[in-house]
Formats: sequence, C-alpha cells, structure tokens
Amino acid sequence: MIGKGRAFVGTTLLPALLLAGCSDRVEPQTSAPSSTTSLSPSVRTLAPLPPPPSEPATGRLYADLRQSSRDAALGRMQVWVRNDRERDLRPTAIRYLDDRYPVPLPGERLRLNPARSIRGYTLTLPSRPACDSDATTGRVVVEHGGRTETLPVEDEADVVARHLATRCFELRVARVATVSFADEVPVDRPGEGSIGTLVLRVVPSGRPGAGSVTVDSVAGTPLLSSYQTPFWSPDLTVASTDDAAEVELPVHPARCDEHVFMESGGATAFRVKLRLTGQGPGTEGELIVRMSPAGASAAIGFARDSCGYSD
Repeated sequence: MIGKGRAFVGTTLLPALLLAGCSDRVEPQTSAPSSTTSLSPSVRTLAPLPPPPSEPATGRLYADLRQSSRDAALGRMQVWVRNDRERDLRPTAIRYLDDRYPVPLPGERLRLNPARSIRGYTLTLPSRPACDSDATTGRVVVEHGGRTETLPVEDEADVVARHLATRCFELRVARVATVSFADEVPVDRPGEGSIGTLVLRVVPSGRPGAGSVTVDSVAGTPLLSSYQTPFWSPDLTVASTDDAAEVELPVHPARCDEHVFMESGGATAFRVKLRLTGQGPGTEGELIVRMSPAGASAAIGFARDSCGYSD
C-alpha cells in the first residue's frame, strides 16, 4: 500500500464477460516506457488495390494517412503515396507538414514506389503536438529526381485529430498525476480457478493548483476481465498535491483458449476513463494504460495458471 486512498472494487459475483474475437497484436512503444499511458487504439485500414491496367494513368501522385494498431502502439502513423504514373517513383525525402505539429515529420523506410503502385512510409508522431492549433489539414512534400512536389493528403480516419485529442488529454492528466499498474499480480491461491488482483496506481505530480483526476472506470482486455462486472469502477479521486493512492482490481481470465494467449499483444493494455477538474473544458477522456513488461509477464502468467495451463 502506498499512501492513502486504497480501495477494493467489487462485492458480488457475476458471470465473466466473454470477449469475442482476438485482439490485434500490439508491440511495446519505443518512445516511452510501457508502463505509461499510450496512444488510443486506431482504425485498421487496408491498402487499396492499384487501378486496373485498363484505366489510363492520371499522371499524378496521391497521399493519405493511415494508422494500424501496431502503429498506434509504437507512436507513429503512415503516409501512403499512390504513384499513378507510368514511371517509377524513387523518393529521396518525404515530409508531412501540419501546423498541429511543431516540426515537419520525416518519412522513414524510403524505398522504390513502382509505377501504378502504392507504398506506405512511416512517420513518428511527436510527443508534444500543438494542442492549441486551429489547423485541420496537412500536406505531404515528396522529393524525387531533383524535383519537389507538394501533395494534399487525405485523412479519412482522422488519424491526426485522434492523436491530438488523446495526446493532449494525456498531457493534461500528467499535470495532475501519473496513472500506471503495479508489476505484481497477487493471487488468492495458486492453480486453476484462482483470482488475481491488478493494482492501479495514481501518483500526484505535486504541482499546486493543477486540479484533480478521477478514475471513473477501467475496461478489461480480451484476456483479463473484471471478476465481478464487465468493467471496474474505482471512482477514485486524487488531487495534484495529495498522497499517492492505489486501487485493487480483482481479475480473472476472460477466456482460456490457447489462441487468446497466442494473440495476447493487447492483453495488458487497459482502457481507463478519467475526469479532470480545475483545468477548464475538455475534462473527460480515455487513455490506454499499458502494464510494464514485468507486469505484463506476471499478469499473463497468472492467467495461464488460473486457466490450468502448466509451463
């Protein structure tokens, strides 16, 4: 226990929530520790097929933004460039320019884009976007063969807007406190059918006048579910100058088929709904809080043990 505010969530037993399907495989972030909050889940997109050869080439380049769940977990997005020309495109530089970001975002993994083809180039998202910007669109600059072309860019899935909404809310939360999971997952007993406990920690920033944060709910994952209800409701409020607090979340496996363990990349990334006070409008939001590698190992190990798997 650390400081005041420890609570135990849930008192009555209800059936476990069975989550259909498998989660997308999620890799750990490279720009921040895995125990910190991360970007929100993304909209999965598929690459369109090249136009049929019977249609004449337009002679133009087209650009659009996309973000898979893997990209979101790694703090990045991709710009896809469609080369609707009869000659190959070999880019020497690609940059995404947007007033909502403080600097141009350079494209990575530059490679040949054959004629009548489409290729995706990775863009690393900045940790501190311009949260007060009024901009709504960006543009892509492509350098190739000694030429520079500026392209309008489609963002049908609102990749940039969603990133800004999530990241700017994260920064506002960080003014008050950090939210994370403990690395340990204690259990009521060893073996099949055991119940574990996730410990959610809220550590205030110590900044006077920054307001308070309330943890409204925590959703389960495809592997780990609330023991009593479809989600946990901690209703824990911590001010920026309070002592650190933690809340215990009783947990059991949502599923025990082997497939969920094979596809458990998102098994320890939890959706946490938060409310802020003392910071003006936009007081509610949702973050994904990922367990550290050590915590994830402990949580998945508990689930396997509770499911009756022996290593």
